[in-house]
Amino acid sequence: MSKTVITSDKAPAAIGTYSQAIKAGNTVYMSGQIPLDPKTMELVEGFEAQTVQVFENLKAVAEAAGGSFKDIVKLNIFLTDLSHFAKVNEIMGRYFEQPYPARAAIGVAALPRGSQVEMDAILVLE
Repeated sequence: MSKTVITSDKAPAAIGTYSQAIKAGNTVYMSGQIPLDPKTMELVEGFEAQTVQVFENLKAVAEAAGGSFKDIVKLNIFLTDLSHFAKVNEIMGRYFEQPYPARAAIGVAALPRGSQVEMDAILVLE
């Protein structure tokens, strides 16, 4: 099976030895996104702004792959403070419609660059 690298200039450039996403067959594996502004590569401030930026970054990569949030089948959310979980649900409701993707929310000690939230996703394209 061939692998295709997916990139979007509307999402932060990879800051390590990884791709923004890899397409294998009709499945797209999206790397974790933290709340970097793709223009400045700086972390946005505040939990709500960080969560929105992560969703916008994921959206840009999904679109570069030829998909959308409707194609996400699995979403992983990493939080440094699980007390923000209700806010994540509220914001997620702005981006997703039923049927919602399968999801995990995981509490972690720290994330890159001091981010409060990171997400990765798997899409299946028609």
